[in-house]
Amino acid sequence: MVYRFRVILDADEDVFRDIEILQESTLEDLHNTIVQSFGFDGSEMASFYISDDEWNQGEEIHQFDMSGHDTSIKLMNETSLDSILSEKQTKLIYIYDFLKMWTFFVELAQIAEIEEGRDYPNLMYVHGQIPENAPEKEFTGEDDGILNGDYDDDFDTDGYDDFEFDENWN
Repeated sequence: MVYRFRVILDADEDVFRDIEILQESTLEDLHNTIVQSFGFDGSEMASFYISDDEWNQGEEIHQFDMSGHDTSIKLMNETSLDSILSEKQTKLIYIYDFLKMWTFFVELAQIAEIEEGRDYPNLMYVHGQIPENAPEKEFTGEDDGILNGDYDDDFDTDGYDDFEFDENWN
């Protein structure tokens, strides 16, 4: 079977690619196809995240094992598409270049039959040009009042200026 994906760049303008790839391919194969179809050089790190229907970021699937010996992490080259995607689980978030945070919404749009004479992976459709710079992301969190100085940490700071300070402490 063939998985047909729409890969959408999270940007103001519509930029997406429609890709088809064999279901037994790995996430590393999908990563390489996305990198090539959007014109990246592939030199930056990336990860996939399993997502729910509201595009909430779930479990990470890493490109490289940088944990040492943590056997609980999933790696792209060891994870087949059909092991994590199905008609019910169709969405992934893909992050390329963790400094620039190129963010893509990857959705399994269709599971189809293999077409004779077609090579896979296959770039089916291209819409829009990728911007020169990654779209800026606004990160928000819960308002716990700390940024506004509204906190009480139960520390007695009276006499704080009386502490000795050694400029050459290290």
